[in-house]
Amino acid sequence: MTNKLIPLSVPNLSLDILDNIRETIETGWVSTGGRFITEFENKVAKYVGVERAVSCQSGTAGLHLALKVLDIKPGDEVIVPTVTFIAAVNPVKYVGAEPIFMDCDDTLNMDMDKLEEFLENECHFVDGKVINRRTKRQITAIIVVHVFGNPANMEKLMDIKDRYNLKVVEDSTEALGSYYLEGKYKGKYCGTIGDVGVYSFNANKIITTGGGGMLVSRNNELLDKAAFLGIQAKTDPLYFVHDEIGYNYRLTNIQAAFGVEQIDRLEGFIETKIRNYNLYEEALKDIEGLTLLPFRSDTRANHWFYSVIVDKDKYGMNRDELLMKLNAENIQTRPLWRLIHKQKPYLNNQSYRIEKADFYEKNLMNIPCSSNLSEEEVNIVVEKLKSLKKLKSLK
Repeated sequence: MTNKLIPLSVPNLSLDILDNIRETIETGWVSTGGRFITEFENKVAKYVGVERAVSCQSGTAGLHLALKVLDIKPGDEVIVPTVTFIAAVNPVKYVGAEPIFMDCDDTLNMDMDKLEEFLENECHFVDGKVINRRTKRQITAIIVVHVFGNPANMEKLMDIKDRYNLKVVEDSTEALGSYYLEGKYKGKYCGTIGDVGVYSFNANKIITTGGGGMLVSRNNELLDKAAFLGIQAKTDPLYFVHDEIGYNYRLTNIQAAFGVEQIDRLEGFIETKIRNYNLYEEALKDIEGLTLLPFRSDTRANHWFYSVIVDKDKYGMNRDELLMKLNAENIQTRPLWRLIHKQKPYLNNQSYRIEKADFYEKNLMNIPCSSNLSEEEVNIVVEKLKSLKKLKSLK
């Protein structure tokens, strides 16, 4: 057994943060006010190339606010991926709308060809509205997720958005730092192309504030509304006047104190992730039955999570057997999420030609990818993958 746990994805923290934390304690600004919140918002906005960002309590809260400010109403329908963490989809239900599930392509992102096919063949486009033939409801938005930091095909999606008068929420909770190298959106960061983009700073993300999220948009009115709703919709904060239902979705100053230091280290984290990905890629070429899923070559992906496809016939055991053996050896691995359209709350929701997603759900696993993962630890993982195959083939 590997003596030391090699975790899947953990925070990469520095004691340099302590000065910031000490300041929040000494000044008493540990809650939802303080200078670090504004500084963190400004740093994120500058990094991704937008004028402004609005912080919030989590990526999930950010997605909820995005749907609210885009005026997604009860009874509307929203097209979502089935390959994602469930937090990308639940906010659709929060606003009283219903999701329609779309298949993935080989990047694990939403299949834009099937999306286009669905809108052309299964919907009417009348008076600027998309009406679902089956349910007779209006489809008003699409949530696209840049899965594991691999940028989705935003060029095709934005063309579809314009043709069908739809709104686009970019769930970039896994993709901070990913951007496009070619095409119409060359130089644009994930999260800055749709109507609203959302980032997450959960502990397993590429930078962390322990929790927390951020919204970006090129539409200041949307950001104003998001900021207003996220502070309990205070119309008059002095006299506690609230004209709408708001939410306690504010980021704390102590969380932001982590964030202002973490984002300064983001490019270094990405460099490490790319280096380790390349080490895995070279090593796995020699292990028949294991394939490291590539990132798009026309993008600079942040390489947040690494995905390995297990071919049972060639490797000698299936994905689940390998997962169990690696975890038993203190090498933390995990399967792809259970497809959302198969989850109990969504069994009655419409899905469209889900095919590739089933393959990846069955055969994909994520391997250790922390931004502080050492080359030695990469080699330990690789050697264990080699030895397990060898042991299996000897039986």
